[in-house]
Amino acid sequence: MTDMKKSKIVITGGAGFVGSYVVEQLIDDGFENIVIVDNLFRGSRENIKESLLTGKATLIEGDIKDRNLLDNLFSGCDYCIHLAALRITHCAEHPREALETMYDGTFNVLEACVKHKVKKIIFSSTASIYGQADKFPTDELHHPYNNYTLYGAAKMANELMLRSFERMYGLPYIALRYFNIYGPRMDTFGKYTEVLIRWYRMIKEGKAPLIYGDGKQTMDFIYVGEVAKATIMALKSDCKNEVFNVAFGKETSLYELCNLLLKAMCSNLKPQFVDVPLERRKVEVFKRKADVSKAKKLLAFRAEISLGEGLTNLVKWLDSLEMTK
Repeated sequence: MTDMKKSKIVITGGAGFVGSYVVEQLIDDGFENIVIVDNLFRGSRENIKESLLTGKATLIEGDIKDRNLLDNLFSGCDYCIHLAALRITHCAEHPREALETMYDGTFNVLEACVKHKVKKIIFSSTASIYGQADKFPTDELHHPYNNYTLYGAAKMANELMLRSFERMYGLPYIALRYFNIYGPRMDTFGKYTEVLIRWYRMIKEGKAPLIYGDGKQTMDFIYVGEVAKATIMALKSDCKNEVFNVAFGKETSLYELCNLLLKAMCSNLKPQFVDVPLERRKVEVFKRKADVSKAKKLLAFRAEISLGEGLTNLVKWLDSLEMTK
């Protein structure tokens, strides 16, 4: 493992929400040569400021659509963690961008990995490939045909690309299907903010947080630090050519989530129910609960941070942003 920690690791999207935590944890774990490539569309220098100061991580501002850039960056690369992606709602509104980034961009990354003989690639897939699953808890063998989103289709295509590149060129991979990630550094500005951020702002303004639909929709929430931990465990493991769910393994309704956030914010407000907007109906999933037994068995990964604890951390971070305004 000591030799691995001296290896060059390229992380696409490393300045983003999940990526910045991966970078931090790699540094804490003793890794010394981390190259971040990020176009800063979703990521930011602020997310990785402390990591860059260590001298163990460097940022290259660029795009995975740039094949020449990737060719240069992957020279001497030992491992790749591919996190760069667009949001599910952005893919729906800008399908051409989804094609160029999610499909072509990922192909470019895999092509560079093969050319430069990368030893292993860790890929961030998603629970969205399941769409509205047929069975719960949902395991990794569940079919992808209930997905109707371009984002989910792209991630499934990426997984198939990985399988093809492994078969054709012997590129080892692990695909991690992240479920509903939350925590500090979530996107707070811009058009595609998460429901927790919208609720936080409303509660701060003394307004009742709005729940789309009846609030019975469930998700499987996992704290961002746990996702980063699972990603690094996959990198360091002897496993290859496998797919894993990364989740807590517990479903929580939006109504329960809203009340937990209200509790974390010490608010007596009550949520208000409204109709689901048309753009949300296109990507709506009503129930999620992951089977996490495979990751526990083969990666020894098990999420430990409760939703209550994670939301408290999120609120503290959001409050700190408010204080700096």
